[in-house]
Amino acid sequence: MPVRTSLPVRTSVRKAVVPAAGLGTRFLPATKATPKEMLPVVDKPAIQYVVEEAADAGLDDVLMITGRNKRAVEDHFDRAQELEEVLAAKGDADRLETVRGLARLARMHHVRQGAPLGLGHAVRCARDHVGDEPFAVLLGDDLIDPRDTLLTEMLKVHARTGGSVVALTEVDPSETHLYGCAAVEPAEDGVLRVTGLVEKPAPGEAPSNYAVIGRYVLDPAVFEVLERTAPGRGGEIQLTDAIQELAGRDGRQGGPVHAVLFRGRRYDTGDRASYLRTVVQLACARPDLGPGFRTWLRGFVDTLPGAELPAVRAGAPAEAAATH
Repeated sequence: MPVRTSLPVRTSVRKAVVPAAGLGTRFLPATKATPKEMLPVVDKPAIQYVVEEAADAGLDDVLMITGRNKRAVEDHFDRAQELEEVLAAKGDADRLETVRGLARLARMHHVRQGAPLGLGHAVRCARDHVGDEPFAVLLGDDLIDPRDTLLTEMLKVHARTGGSVVALTEVDPSETHLYGCAAVEPAEDGVLRVTGLVEKPAPGEAPSNYAVIGRYVLDPAVFEVLERTAPGRGGEIQLTDAIQELAGRDGRQGGPVHAVLFRGRRYDTGDRASYLRTVVQLACARPDLGPGFRTWLRGFVDTLPGAELPAVRAGAPAEAAATH
């Protein structure tokens, strides 16, 4: 397991909320009895990367918003006495420490969402646990490479600006309908100020190609807004709609909303194709697996149909490869 070396930042934020109540229907039948969050990304479930990211940023209190059939998520971060005894008896110190370390990552808490009413509703379920403190929200489908300290940078911005902070990334204009998109203006120290948000805008109607990705640092005022936020796109309570209201509060409770523009390494496990790319990318980056796996991968790619086609020169139309 790679060693995590990032240092926590001094911040008033102590708690992280991780929504993990989705049904994972895109991955059926694998997710019929196994939570999507527990699907392995190399040798760790996807949800572990997210909890490690929160812990690396100094957030030692993690609340999972779960649903039915998510017991495996809870068990993963708990002690496993029988397994530990077996590993100890074998003298397998490395794996024993890996298993024990999961229970030390953070203080884990769990609450059920109850009904799939959207991300905004899932976050609202954290109100009793979070109270009147600012908190982070990390979505499990977005994995941030541990070499990139996005959450730490967001906490630094929050420490300077207060209010709320979202993470943005630039996407191709043809993809803006897949994301919540932000209208922004420059602020101090390279940080952006969010002036508006639109959840999955129709083609051609996005305020920018800055898309919101699954990292937030939120003022607790968002709970009051979510309590009266009506269902939006898809009939769900959208977190984007609540943040849109906070963005209009210039210095008032919960506002303003700032953004960190992320240009680092981000991996998506939200659908089958992107999940497979994530596994390959992270396996290639592993010092223990990468060298041998990359060698095998190059050889495998050379055996695929079409591998003998000439490379398309820079600037040539994409169709060129198919015509040779």
